[in-house]
Amino acid sequence: MRNNIAFLSTDVGRLLRKRFDAVARNFGVTGPQWRVLVHLDRTPGINQGTLADRLEVEAITVGRMIDRLEKAGMVERRPDPTDRRAWRLYLCEEAQPLLGQLRDCAEEVMRDALTGFDDAEHEKLLEMLERVRSNLCEQIVETQVAHG
Repeated sequence: MRNNIAFLSTDVGRLLRKRFDAVARNFGVTGPQWRVLVHLDRTPGINQGTLADRLEVEAITVGRMIDRLEKAGMVERRPDPTDRRAWRLYLCEEAQPLLGQLRDCAEEVMRDALTGFDDAEHEKLLEMLERVRSNLCEQIVETQVAHG
């Protein structure tokens, strides 16, 4: 199965998550909590349901992570002005130093993963992966349209 791109990319993703999870533990958060923080940094005001969809986990799982991060002073819930049943999620200022440290560690993990690649190879790898992602996104949209 070594030459199957689906298995290989899944395995690379799994190994990167393992490394990121180990790094995150050094800072007192889990890998999934780190991913929550990154998403909230990129999309302030996202609601729990949308965040769960993006992380591909159940809403209850995201709710529990948010509970822990809220207790730690990293995240705050604010009422959704258009839906009184929903909450909007925001990073607290206290999360910014941690995110900076985690970003530095992520860069180090990626440098280690790309050991032996020159700049041209790195750029080519990114270009090819972007093409694969684009192709798959197009196919998913086409399938959704076809199945209405």
